[in-house]
Amino acid sequence: MIPAHNEADRIGAAIDGLRDQTRRPDLVVVVCDNCTDDTAEIAVAHGAQVFHTQGNTHKKAGALNQAIAWMLPHLDDRDLLLVQDADTVLDPWFAETALGTFNRKVGAVGGVFYGEEGGGLLGLLQRMEFHRYAWELERTGGKAQVLTGTGTMFRARVLREVRTARRAGVIGGGTSYYSLASLTEDDEMTKAVKTLGYRAMSPAGCAVVTEVMPSLGKLWHQRLRWQRGALENLRDYGWTKVTARYFMQQFLMGFGALSFLIYLTYMATFTSLYGWPGLSPFWTAIGLIFVVEKTVSVRRAGPKAVLVAALMVPEMLYDLFQHAVYFTSLWGLVRRSEEKWVAT
Repeated sequence: MIPAHNEADRIGAAIDGLRDQTRRPDLVVVVCDNCTDDTAEIAVAHGAQVFHTQGNTHKKAGALNQAIAWMLPHLDDRDLLLVQDADTVLDPWFAETALGTFNRKVGAVGGVFYGEEGGGLLGLLQRMEFHRYAWELERTGGKAQVLTGTGTMFRARVLREVRTARRAGVIGGGTSYYSLASLTEDDEMTKAVKTLGYRAMSPAGCAVVTEVMPSLGKLWHQRLRWQRGALENLRDYGWTKVTARYFMQQFLMGFGALSFLIYLTYMATFTSLYGWPGLSPFWTAIGLIFVVEKTVSVRRAGPKAVLVAALMVPEMLYDLFQHAVYFTSLWGLVRRSEEKWVAT
């Protein structure tokens, strides 16, 4: 299933990526949600079936809920349903790798996302960020932190259990499959699947290539939605065995961001009052270790990424941008201001 809202420019490539799988899907369904362009016509031309949503006002989650409700009665519990974004192309080995990953304990298999080419320096910084995420996944044995919307395969039985749990009040988010109360339905679905006792995996072979944001404005809206959604999901779920690790990650993220800002403020103040303090052998050594880690973790992204990582300054500015997103999201959560879903 490929949820799509006016994706005429990209839907063909997404479908072709599924046709190129070493294990082809038995059916490809493009979920056209309030489309006003040629998405449906192009989807049919590329061999997909089209499902049109009816009266959906809940964006991607609402569109998927309608389409899954239409499809699940025709699936056995052991059947598999892949959900992927329309701006994403799956690696040819994605489906076969995911199939080989499922067992009794694994309820869903998510993709490892990489950024498409282009976008100048901003696009490169995003690709570097995605490569580091993939590197971390590999180091942890492919345990998924998020069942990414770019591409995730579910066991049909698990989706049924999620809906049953929502209707029983075990988990929130409405009475259907995907939560209608979350800004980040993929992050919430990850917590739902894990709360039901299943593992979520993202093996290296499940690679996907997705778009990068071409401007700071669009990147700001995307990341603000991601961060605010993650915080709200934790608030709604509360402290559990599943969410404890996520709470700690958010705490460390905030602590790191605050420490970085305090350090920059201290150095700027000290330098303005007393001049440049010179190089400390200890901190220089620490800095070199930091640079090595930064460059090694993006080596697969190519020589440009390694060069930018070694320069440090571009990524420091990118980190400041991410810190601003974090604190803005946290402040909005405290104030309980409304954050709207913004299509990118």
